[in-house]
Amino acid sequence: MLRDRDGHQEVLIIHRPIREDWSIPKGKIDPGEHVLSTAVRECDEETGLVPILGCPLPTQSYRAMNQAKVVQYWRATLGEDMGFFPDDETDEIAWVPVAKVKDHLTYPSDVALVKCATAIPDTSPIILLRHTQAVKRSNFDGADDSYRPLSGKGRSQSRQLMPVLSAYGIRAIYSSSTLRCQQTVDVLAERLRIDLSTESAFAESQHEIDPSSTSDRIRMLARDPAPMVICSHRPVLPTMVGAVCNSLGVDLRDKRHAKALDARLSPGSFIVIHRAFDSDGGVRVEAIERHTLESE
Repeated sequence: MLRDRDGHQEVLIIHRPIREDWSIPKGKIDPGEHVLSTAVRECDEETGLVPILGCPLPTQSYRAMNQAKVVQYWRATLGEDMGFFPDDETDEIAWVPVAKVKDHLTYPSDVALVKCATAIPDTSPIILLRHTQAVKRSNFDGADDSYRPLSGKGRSQSRQLMPVLSAYGIRAIYSSSTLRCQQTVDVLAERLRIDLSTESAFAESQHEIDPSSTSDRIRMLARDPAPMVICSHRPVLPTMVGAVCNSLGVDLRDKRHAKALDARLSPGSFIVIHRAFDSDGGVRVEAIERHTLESE
């Protein structure tokens, strides 16, 4: 986790009494937990500080206590301060100037990780989300498909999404005007106390008639610096992905991004595009992630 203090960048490190080392906050995934939720929870538990996740960092692999370990990291900034209380796992935390971090961290790999994180600027995500599982069309007897709701599983998935998407510090939520999309992000909007904006341009029926209206609206939002979620439908997502990439100068043919930008998302899955905004109004993409709703 990084913060700016008096014009200087600092990084948060922890002391673990059991291992007698100074390291970066990390921990294990609980059964059924999403990796993004783990990242936030472990940082909160160990430091009392709730992070806002930014770009993913290189995954680290090593052996500890004769076991293979694989750890995923994210660049993060300070969200909420819940208060630190020492325990057997973490007895001390410290904000250390980045320039001096190599004198404090025990492991060179952590020093390299901090160096990588500080090379990345602050970013804001635009998240393209497919709605969670809906009632099957064949089981819906309404005349207007836009009123087809989420299934019971879809409602559960919506609740699962709340802590996962909250990890990115969301400040704006947009949804297709259809009921199933609105229900997918209602819980998130209520939890974050954000007004949900519904737009017909993101609905299947409107997209079928006028896909250019979808593209135009997405291109506009792609350059809005607010951290945001946009919930829509699988048939609409290829247009949305293409419009974001067109607006931000991402080549869909670039093999580095092809897998992450595949618009064939399962219910509740999403693509995170991390955008950096320059002082002169320029916008560039720093990283792209893809997540399924299931634990990873």
